[in-house]
Amino acid sequence: MMRALVLFCFLCSIHGWSQMETEVYLFDLDMSNGKPILSNPKNISNNPGYDNQPSFWDDDHVLFASTREGQTDVLQFNVSEGSTSSWLTYTTTGSEYSPLRIPGKRAISAIRLDVDGLQRLYEYDLKNSTSEPLSELKIGYHVWFDKEVLVTTVLVQNRMDLVVIDLEQGTHTTVFQNVGRSLHRIPGSDLVSFISKKNANWEIRSLDPATGDTKKIADTFGQQEDICWLNGQTILTGAGKRLLTLDVDADDADWETVMSFELEEINNISRIVISPNGKRLAFVAEDSPAKIIQKQVEAFNSRNLDAFVSCYTENVEVQRFPNEKMYQGTDNMRANYERFFKNVKQSSVEVMNRIVLGNTIIDEEKTMVDGREGHQVAIYKVENGRIASMTFVFPDGPLTDAETIVQEQLDAYNNRDIDAFADTYAEGIELYSFPNSLNSKGKSKLTQQYSTFFDNTPDLHCEIQNRIVIGNKVIDHESVTVNGRIIEAIAIYEVENGEIVKVTFIQ
Repeated sequence: MMRALVLFCFLCSIHGWSQMETEVYLFDLDMSNGKPILSNPKNISNNPGYDNQPSFWDDDHVLFASTREGQTDVLQFNVSEGSTSSWLTYTTTGSEYSPLRIPGKRAISAIRLDVDGLQRLYEYDLKNSTSEPLSELKIGYHVWFDKEVLVTTVLVQNRMDLVVIDLEQGTHTTVFQNVGRSLHRIPGSDLVSFISKKNANWEIRSLDPATGDTKKIADTFGQQEDICWLNGQTILTGAGKRLLTLDVDADDADWETVMSFELEEINNISRIVISPNGKRLAFVAEDSPAKIIQKQVEAFNSRNLDAFVSCYTENVEVQRFPNEKMYQGTDNMRANYERFFKNVKQSSVEVMNRIVLGNTIIDEEKTMVDGREGHQVAIYKVENGRIASMTFVFPDGPLTDAETIVQEQLDAYNNRDIDAFADTYAEGIELYSFPNSLNSKGKSKLTQQYSTFFDNTPDLHCEIQNRIVIGNKVIDHESVTVNGRIIEAIAIYEVENGEIVKVTFIQ
């Protein structure tokens, strides 16, 4: 059986550093009534591969790690010099990450990951292009407290611990266990913020590097560990395509969405930083799932097995709709496709239609295998730049005019005609959340629920953004207006004997 679309993804994990295709974006930053306003967006990396971990050298120069020639070096973007870029490192024996300006010096610090697996923090002198290690510890992330004191995360077994390093005294002190990567000086204070991962609810805490004392500031938004400080009382974080703020001095402090990005290119915002004068903001965003899918198509059609398999999480789940397990894991995937490419002389996939909803991608595909044409649908769930699961829908149900009855159902829904709406469903209708979580069963229960919904929603209207028909199944990308709000979802309708027998929703 031919498998078609899978994600051609990002760079592989190199010596423990999981790299995915990301870009660095730069904005002008203004404040209005205490809220950030972003304008003049620029993709300042615009580079295939891994671009990440931005920091500001000064108000007009941004440093970040960027991929070139199979390794990661430090690139400097010059805002005031015609938006030009210049490379600051080129270490043939390793790669640099997390560059920061060293206070009082014309030098940067960065994590060097050597090809032999050694990972240490280095100082790079920009005047004479020399480098030397600052510590023998296996440091993951760092921030300069002053020109002699560093607050770092150090890798210990399967976690990171917070360690204060005094370069002048030659000492290092562990002050907290199990922390995240986000370290920042808190404006207007002698404190550093860090993320505690000790408990199920992650916390933003402060550290006094002089005493080692820590104090809780707030909970993170969900498990979003990348934050920065707009000022001494306002924290900024990213979640998906949103930016949120938290006023830590407010009595009823809660995270508030201040900006949402509709651009397809901006996904899973992370690594947020602000310039010293507070006039510019940079963050990292993952490549769009749709772009990832298209790269995978090219990898499959070029029969590039390594590129194809590298798209998946190690424990990717492959199944047949709704949740019939086919196999799991990249080892099984590699074996399956190695046999396929060996036994099939010519193969290709053509995407006929594509539905995109957040990190869910649904592709309708025409396949060709040694001259035989096929038709299938693939449902992808993308997490952190790789495919976590994929589900295949094949046209193997009973032949029926599925689209006609689904359209009748839609028309009745928009007319809020509960009788006509219910007539399109079978007595044993089942409603599921993807992939196979039962929410409701039976026409009487459906009628009761939707009758109340219709009565309480005078502006109810569903518009089909995209539709795929495969055998007895209709897959609709729906945009629904509900009491002034617009909600997007995907509905998979299954039809038998002229009635809808099952609906599976993806949100």
